[in-house]
Amino acid sequence: MLNDALTNTAMTLKRLLEQHQPALTLVETGIISHVGHGVALVDGLPGVQAMELVEFEAGLFGLAFNLDPEQVGVVLLGASAQIAAGSRVRRTGRVADLPVGPALLGRIVNALGQPLDELGPLNITERSPIEREAPAILERAPVTEPLQTGIKVIDAAIPIGRGQRQLIIGDRQTGKTAIALAILVNQRDSDVICIYCAIGQRGDAVARAVDTLRAQRIMPQTIVVPAAAEDPPGLQFITPYAATSIAEYFMQQGRDVVIVYDDLTHHALAYRELSLLLRRPPGREAYPGDIFYIHARLLERATHLAKGGSLTALPIIEIEAENLAAYIATNLISITDGQIYLSPELFHKGLLPAVDVGKSVSRVGGKAQLPAYRLVAGALKLYYAQFEELEMFARFGTRLDQKTLGILERGKRVREILKQHEQEALSPFEQIIVLLAVTEGLFDNLPLHEIAQAEQTLRTVAMNYLNEIGQRIERGEILTGEDRAAILEAAKQALDLGEADGDRTNP
Repeated sequence: MLNDALTNTAMTLKRLLEQHQPALTLVETGIISHVGHGVALVDGLPGVQAMELVEFEAGLFGLAFNLDPEQVGVVLLGASAQIAAGSRVRRTGRVADLPVGPALLGRIVNALGQPLDELGPLNITERSPIEREAPAILERAPVTEPLQTGIKVIDAAIPIGRGQRQLIIGDRQTGKTAIALAILVNQRDSDVICIYCAIGQRGDAVARAVDTLRAQRIMPQTIVVPAAAEDPPGLQFITPYAATSIAEYFMQQGRDVVIVYDDLTHHALAYRELSLLLRRPPGREAYPGDIFYIHARLLERATHLAKGGSLTALPIIEIEAENLAAYIATNLISITDGQIYLSPELFHKGLLPAVDVGKSVSRVGGKAQLPAYRLVAGALKLYYAQFEELEMFARFGTRLDQKTLGILERGKRVREILKQHEQEALSPFEQIIVLLAVTEGLFDNLPLHEIAQAEQTLRTVAMNYLNEIGQRIERGEILTGEDRAAILEAAKQALDLGEADGDRTNP
């Protein structure tokens, strides 16, 4: 029986070999002449195209970056220790791409689509190129729907709309990543897809961010695309484009997506390193001439589509010594639709989040804000601006009239009420109740150290007795004068109850 089985197998193999007709294919190859840190120079490959994927003998991939007449400059997407001068390189005939699909949700992948979270392989067949053209003007719609952040100072004074590009800028260690993660966490009860793209960050920083997302139960609707500081500069360079391609997949499905680029300072440094290694002509601060273009073509992919779906981009940029006129910073300020500036002075005073309202702006403005915020947004900005201006003069010991003293006292309470813990997200209703109360002077007679407890009392009472108004705020309805009066009356009663209670416990 065994002999019969072997005979049948042999006959089957013979028949298959006779039917097989090998096809000859022309493969264009080159020879590595030089290997540097993250780059390689290749002789040959006369037909290679810009940004085409090439494969080395060790299985490592690279991108054709420089197309010189004599050589091709290739950016490596892996460790250069795997290759050496004299080994062969072949064209693949395709651009860099990565898998996209719903199976990516809750996963951590790199720019090549390789899992980094030990949760098994990705069962995805659809792929998308890393570099794609931005949607045409006629495919876009105005930004009108708000992206609620849960942060009072942002939602009221610097609103972000779905499809907007809002820059988060500040010195090192001023809370930029904390604000970005808080915005992602606030999408937990919505259908918004979140993507956190870490570029050039330390491994422990990325791990802390992932732990925060998991602890806040937002990870099931989040995708993390990291490129660590120890990764090759080529991988760091393509990471934000890869993360944007993943986001675009969901946007094309009609979903709303928010993506955080943390941060584009390291992205610019990685691109400068690659350009200098490939001997591209340096420009200002040794950056290549197209440094503006690499960020413009990335952020232009964020939009609100007319057919449905949006991609909101939150790039982070780090500056030094509060220098908003730095080269990369000014580039990104001109590309984006506004910026949230984090002041180190406010941070060191413990005024968190350290958002400087005077230097922050949203160019979409009230168009992407719930109508109910009109009750508080104008007065809030006015009081805060007046307070900051007068506070500077008050430091010189100038004698001030009663009106000026009143503005200073109210401004202090406005600034105090804008304090918020990074894991404390407030609904629009809670924000409007509290901000309306402070702008109407209901906190003016309270000592500063009692403001936080009074705010908690007010929020509790409002949520218990004004629930119907809160539902209308969430639906985007305009509040009437009667609604405003009802809110203020409830606020007065809540604060009176708080004052009557000796230890200020919630009623």
